[in-house]
Amino acid sequence: MRQLLLLRHAKSSWDDPALDDFDRPLAQRGLKAARLIGRELAARDWLPDQVLVSSALRTRDTWRLVAAELPMHPRVAFVDALYDASAADILSQIHKAEPSSACLAVVGHNPGLEDLAKQLAGSGSETKARKRLEEKFPTAALARFVFDGDWSGLSSGRLTHCLRPKDLS
Repeated sequence: MRQLLLLRHAKSSWDDPALDDFDRPLAQRGLKAARLIGRELAARDWLPDQVLVSSALRTRDTWRLVAAELPMHPRVAFVDALYDASAADILSQIHKAEPSSACLAVVGHNPGLEDLAKQLAGSGSETKARKRLEEKFPTAALARFVFDGDWSGLSSGRLTHCLRPKDLS
């Protein structure tokens, strides 16, 4: 059984309108939410052994704060192709995951990440998780999927959880 964790970056700051979108940092609310999600991953023992992170500043900072709460240090790749990526582009990156990885985390952006989560939520998905995903996939939201098979063949999985920071604090 493999686990896929789709994590939207935490809330970013719009304080400096001169900054390029790619270079926006996290807002104070985002700093808190990223740490909260990291603690939740550790508490639930949902520990990725491989992580793909968009190379934008807010996704890198989100992962840095999440990772600081984890008891281990997974393999991390910062992937330019995940910035502003469509669901199909994100899935293409997932298909390239290391075959030995049992748990893969992807830290990215909407709308692509949310679209992919909805696309992957197959039969047997938890009703409560699916409802939360359909309602909203806000910043720092995490969708957890489990599935059998290889990363290269992933087309759907069982959505087990959709966690939002407001539900955890």
